[in-house]
Amino acid sequence: MNDIKSKLRDFILGELIYCEDPTLFGDDDDLLEAGLDSLGIMRLIMFAEREFNVTLPDTEVVPDSVRSFNALTHWIESHRP
Repeated sequence: MNDIKSKLRDFILGELIYCEDPTLFGDDDDLLEAGLDSLGIMRLIMFAEREFNVTLPDTEVVPDSVRSFNALTHWIESHRP
């Protein structure tokens, strides 16, 4: 689980959200408030599906699924074999 969260953190804070000091961004901090937008969510889903070999259903793309690193990790874990 930590590997998933670490890869998500690297991708999101490296590609989707600017954060001057990533160590200050907590696992439960709100990614949407920090600037994760709809295009970023689409890129994130494509990354997660490719990186973790999962299919994340469109019907589950809701704010609560993508709001934090912990929420994303749980969502991805729930779709792993």
